Amino acid sequence: MQTQRLTDDPQGIATAARLLAAGWPVAIPTETVYGLAADARNGAAVAAVYAAKGRPAFNPLILHVADLTAARALVDLPDEAEALAAAFWPGALTLVAPLRAEAGVASLVTAGLTTAAVRVPTHPVAQAVLRAFGGPLAAPSANASGRVSPTTADHVLDSRAGLGGRIAAVLDGGPCPVGVESTIIGWDGAQPVLMRPGGIATEAIEAVLAAPLRRGPDPDSPRAPGQLASHYAPQAAVRLNADAPRAGEQYIGFGSDGPLSLSPTGDLTEAAARLFDVLRRADDLGQPIAVAPVPDHGLGAAINDRLRRAAAPR
Repeated sequence: MQTQRLTDDPQGIATAARLLAAGWPVAIPTETVYGLAADARNGAAVAAVYAAKGRPAFNPLILHVADLTAARALVDLPDEAEALAAAFWPGALTLVAPLRAEAGVASLVTAGLTTAAVRVPTHPVAQAVLRAFGGPLAAPSANASGRVSPTTADHVLDSRAGLGGRIAAVLDGGPCPVGVESTIIGWDGAQPVLMRPGGIATEAIEAVLAAPLRRGPDPDSPRAPGQLASHYAPQAAVRLNADAPRAGEQYIGFGSDGPLSLSPTGDLTEAAARLFDVLRRADDLGQPIAVAPVPDHGLGAAINDRLRRAAAPR
């Protein structure tokens, strides 16, 4: 199909909402990455998301809602989740909680689980679409499954690693300011669990909880989005913690200058925002990729999580 590029004005937002209501997937910007949104209550629309992405059916999707009230209508949030929502919503935090029986969410969204992953995005365009649409949107990253996540509309429209020609439209809201997916927190009984590091630093979450987070389950049996061992992967092989490139490798630096540096100044916020764009540019050069060491604290934990999955055997 011909994928429309919509502008982020009232007309473009209204068109996106109409397409979503008609059951078409539409890529929308969030503060983290572009998401491929579909009506979460429409099983056929959600199936179209899986089909467009080539996504494994056992990998659940994140529900995006406009506010905390809308989230409470879908899931039963424990007290600690309420505290985290108060601290970080709207924002780059996803909470996994028991799905309400009356939620009306298509079973494909949760991949058959009794829990659902929910977040409230802060991006003004995502908020405008959610309010114009008037319901929950299921929205994984708007790229072919396992490939590098998109942080611009051009990434979404890329016919090789993106979804150009596979979806109805992309709503162009400019570059995503955070640039890595949301942090996902779930619960194992009363114990909070880090299921995926992301745009909210683990340390900030632990400060609100006044307790350490336990790390998540086996990635081969995902309970939340983004837990597959091989994910966010370019087509080229990736070698991590490289002090220098080997012959024939493209080098992604950190804390050094160069055309593929994540951050010349060693700034983790800049590196997170640039990560997927730099991976795409390196992959376009058609050679193996070597990546410099990145500190494993704060947003560095999310960056390294994505890099490990990009480098995992496929």
